Amino acid sequence: MKSSISSVLTISIIIFLVFSSYASSQIVQLKFYQCINLNSELSIPFPTAFSTPQNASFNSILQSTAQNLRCLDPSIPKPLLIFTPLTEKHVQAAVICAKELNNIHLRVRSGGHDYECLSYISKTIEPFIIVDLSKLRSISVDIQDNSAWVQAGATLGELYYTISQKSKMRGFPAGVCPSVGLGGYITGGGYGALMRRYGLAADNAIDAHIVDAEGRVLDRESMGEDLFWAIRGGGGGSFGIILSWKVRLVPVPETVTVFTVPKTLQQNGTKLLYKWLHIADKLDEDLFLRAIVQVAEKRIKTSYNALFLGKTERLIQIMEESFPELGITKQDCIQMSWIESVLYIGDFPPKTPPEVLLQAKPLFRSYFKAKSDFVREPIPETGIEGLWKRLTEEDASPLVIFNPYGGRMSEISESEIPFPHRKGVICKIQYLTSWNSTDEPDAEAKHLDWIRRLYDYMGPYVSNFPREAYVNYRDLDLGMNEKGTSSFTQATLWGTKYFKNDNFNRLVRVKTKVDPHNFFRHEQSIPVLPLMNEETGENMLL
Repeated sequence: MKSSISSVLTISIIIFLVFSSYASSQIVQLKFYQCINLNSELSIPFPTAFSTPQNASFNSILQSTAQNLRCLDPSIPKPLLIFTPLTEKHVQAAVICAKELNNIHLRVRSGGHDYECLSYISKTIEPFIIVDLSKLRSISVDIQDNSAWVQAGATLGELYYTISQKSKMRGFPAGVCPSVGLGGYITGGGYGALMRRYGLAADNAIDAHIVDAEGRVLDRESMGEDLFWAIRGGGGGSFGIILSWKVRLVPVPETVTVFTVPKTLQQNGTKLLYKWLHIADKLDEDLFLRAIVQVAEKRIKTSYNALFLGKTERLIQIMEESFPELGITKQDCIQMSWIESVLYIGDFPPKTPPEVLLQAKPLFRSYFKAKSDFVREPIPETGIEGLWKRLTEEDASPLVIFNPYGGRMSEISESEIPFPHRKGVICKIQYLTSWNSTDEPDAEAKHLDWIRRLYDYMGPYVSNFPREAYVNYRDLDLGMNEKGTSSFTQATLWGTKYFKNDNFNRLVRVKTKVDPHNFFRHEQSIPVLPLMNEETGENMLL
């Protein structure tokens, strides 16, 4: 009898908690909606910009820009609400209203390409709301000023296309994936095929509009140089919500040259990569030559993929002087415009029209895990052979990309912006494994274990003290803040890898100054320092 009564009580409590949680969620949704309209010049009908788990459209909106299907697992906490602002004033109102509702947690999504999905999921138990910036995507290009204002929800592809419609001899140094959103991309630095000539996207950001933790809209002048320094490479989601960037356009020649040359291990694949590691950062700065390693049927194939800011004749001369072993000929090279090279480097089929860049859709969706490293000394041939061995042990779709540094990247001080991986870096490595389904028992655990073992193996061959990592390839294996909080001690585990010591410490000081109550936070957000003077109430480190 006692057991029966206990069971009934347990079930009753569970039902009560479920309904209480549901009712509480609805109250938050309603109050947030009402607050947005009270703090906005433009009133919004609920279905126009708000979606709750009770709406039929909720899952499609949540999944709309998700690349990593691992983040859509039913066990992962979902937002109370997705708010899609129609104006920049709505974003400002979202911050004000979240603070009024007892600091309800916000996650901000521009393109949704965060590798660990921190822009639209939370691994903590605290309730949160997604602010989806996908409707804020206007682009204004000023060729005379060599600049453009780009809203946070616009994609790289949309910016590239808009620039090309204004001028065939202007470009912007950013990434090869056109569906990435500008808002978060520049906050991590942002590298691409023009980096050896012009540096990162963040190196070419010259102004910004941001909503800070007080709900104020600030530009570069009003935010001050410390905060402007921090948002260009210090990682997204720590300092405020980026509304738009002003970026510097860069000159590109009317004709550029590209090539892709595949090599197998039987075609001296190991020795070629070994040679590439000795010359990749020393090549002419107009040449971006990366090495892409793939595995098919347990066989290694390395492709050398290049963009050269010039014509074929000069490119062949450079290759014959610096890397004759690759055997580049005129027949390997294709001359085209810069906007056509964006499609080529992005691996679109030949003759794809540039209008495809306006689609803003992820190029691939799968279950995946990625990690990154920086190389400062050439990896020995034995180390490369060990890499081949481990790649063939993975039965999914492993991918390793070696991206060359040097050129302009070596000339910019590592403290110029928070991104510190500059002089002395030969290349950055991205490791990625992807799979199509979790139907296989323990599939995710198996693939995660493989890439972590690969990462451990590469430890002796890459940068150390710290072992550097790229913040735009977010990796929670490096460490996480505790639920709902962030501490300096915990954050140094990953912060020094992304930013090195001096830059990380400066980011912490900026964060403590502009967001002392840690309103903007996530699993790898910059922490605040709680060391306060008891008499004055001021932070002692500022």
